[in-house]
Amino acid sequence: MNNSSPLARVCCFIAFLLAADLCLAQSNPELDSRNGFKDIRLGTRADSVQGARLKKEFTEKDNVHPSQRYEVTNPNYASIGEVKVRKVELTAYRNLIQTISVVTDKDPRLMKALESLYGLATYDAKNNRYFWRGDSLVLSYESVSKKELLLEYRSLHVPRLMVKDRERKIDNIADDF
Repeated sequence: MNNSSPLARVCCFIAFLLAADLCLAQSNPELDSRNGFKDIRLGTRADSVQGARLKKEFTEKDNVHPSQRYEVTNPNYASIGEVKVRKVELTAYRNLIQTISVVTDKDPRLMKALESLYGLATYDAKNNRYFWRGDSLVLSYESVSKKELLLEYRSLHVPRLMVKDRERKIDNIADDF
């Protein structure tokens, strides 16, 4: 004997589908497999990127090693399809690429292309941006002016390396006592 009504079965089925969708949204294997913009990969050596020129070296608060900002000038990165790329910049820590910033012309086709690759984006109302999250990186999409968009790829592994370096520095200081 089955005591559940057809309406209850439908509600349970819909709840199951929504729960499965939320579980799948936690990771984005396509984003993780690409791991960056075109052939620039997060976590690789910044000085190995063709056309990368050191723009600035700086030390962020509490960092053990200095960070670097590179400007990339390479015709391979001049466009995404028909959309013009205005600027590509890299931020590196210990010469490992931590962020890839791509400024493009504002074009709605970019969002459609990103959603076709990575699925629907999550909207961050506090920062007024959309983002996709993988296991090893976060890709954000935001408007920076009336005519420009910023795509930013952020590594989740390089900041962990920064924390380990800080902890190692603290341990070294503690060992001196």
